[in-house]
Amino acid sequence: MSTAESPRRGGLRGLLSRLTSSQSEIEAEELRQDADEAGATPIAACGGRRRFCVAGTLRTVTLRPRGGAPALEAELYDGSDVIDLVWLGRRKIAGIEPGRPVKAEGLVSIQDGRKVMFNPRYELRPGS
Repeated sequence: MSTAESPRRGGLRGLLSRLTSSQSEIEAEELRQDADEAGATPIAACGGRRRFCVAGTLRTVTLRPRGGAPALEAELYDGSDVIDLVWLGRRKIAGIEPGRPVKAEGLVSIQDGRKVMFNPRYELRPGS
């Protein structure tokens, strides 16, 4: 993508893109750019049974038991798709909260049609 095409940058094309795009489209594009700058793979490009590094913003964080043990689940959105990050045996992790930018790395699997990463390595990123 050239500088003129990027909605975050200046130029006539950038201005026209910002004026004709919805707020959610602009936010999704910014998230995709942030993930790209972090060296992450777009979530939409992640397939099952391979390791990936993803980055985005946590939308939801919930405590859900799995097999009788606690599990902290967080939905990560990068502007292209979502992935569920699941930490087994955890009730809470400091900094893991909705709205927080996170970079995560681990094995991606598909469960019930959703992308899931169990016990990922993660990095809390500074807020925007």
